[in-house]
Order: sequence, then structure tokens, then C-alpha cells
Amino acid sequence: MTKFKVQSMKSLMNEMRSVARGERKAPKDAAKPSFGSVDAIVRLLTPENRQLLAAIRDRKPKSIAELVDITGRAQPNLTRTLAKLEAAGLVESEVSGNRKAPRVVIRKLVFEIDPYSSRDKLSIA
Repeated sequence: MTKFKVQSMKSLMNEMRSVARGERKAPKDAAKPSFGSVDAIVRLLTPENRQLLAAIRDRKPKSIAELVDITGRAQPNLTRTLAKLEAAGLVESEVSGNRKAPRVVIRKLVFEIDPYSSRDKLSIA
């Protein structure tokens, strides 16, 4: 299971500045997506976006145009949503010739919420 970082923007900025000043090495998970809060990823997982992820997983579209036909969503809206899901590490785009096909890269999200602080954790399987 891959663990993703959940940290505030302030904490992320401080970490980046200390790395840039040479005060510390970049953390091993620096290249992985991080989220300001568990709420950020939950807001991304709307019922519509969960249906979209299921359609990608189950129907395996060969292009964005095919996904538009499957879902009935407008292409600009779909492209924007896919970009957000890709930035979050939930989907990837496979390029074949001049076609871009989305592919789901997760099976499950596991949240550990600390009710007393902001030290929540997100794991992706």
C-alpha cells in the first residue's frame, strides 16, 4: 500500500524552503502527490467522479472521446476532472499515437483520521 502525505500548505512550504536552503535532504516521498487535508481528497471523490472512476476501471476506454460517449459528460468538463484525478494519483493517461486513454491506478483508499490533530494519513492500494 502506498502512503500519501497529508500536510498543511504551511508545513509543505517550510519543508520545501529548508530543502532549498540545503538544511535538509528532500524527503523520499517528495515526488508523490500530497494533500492539504483528507477533506481535499474527499471533495474530489464526488459521486459523479466515483462513477467516472468505475466507468474507466470497468469499460477501459481507448480514448477520451470514447469516455465522453460512455459517460455522457461534456469533453471539457471530463478533461478537467481527469487532470485533477491524475494530479491526485488516482488515474494515469496512456498515450498511444494521438490518443490519450485514462487508466485507473488505484483499488482502494484508506484514511486514518486523527480526531485530535491534523496528523491524518492516506494510503492507496
